[in-house]
Amino acid sequence: QVRVVESGGGSVQAGGSLRLSCSASGSAFRITDMSWYRQGPEQERDEVARISLRGATIYDDAVLGRFIISRDDAKNTLFMQMNRLNPEDTATYYCKFHMWMRDTSEYKDDWGEGTTVTVSS
Repeated sequence: QVRVVESGGGSVQAGGSLRLSCSASGSAFRITDMSWYRQGPEQERDEVARISLRGATIYDDAVLGRFIISRDDAKNTLFMQMNRLNPEDTATYYCKFHMWMRDTSEYKDDWGEGTTVTVSS
């Protein structure tokens, strides 16, 4: 069993910063890609950033230059530093881990439960 736990959401004024974290615990898995998604009110859940096992990063244009995704593989932890936040960034943020499961020899995706970010103008 894998447990994914997020932290770091909250309320901030426009121009402020927040740092999100997401950790996976359990055994018999190896994480490859790690991603952050977000879902605003009445919106689809969209990917905003991804980091590969080798550290290559991809960002949605809406956050490029403001958000920084990083990972600590020793701790199975994903981070996202969010700077210059604006009200359009208000959403529930979800992490996703793409994992290789050693017991089943299969890949699977595990999601965090979501953390809410609210940016006021």
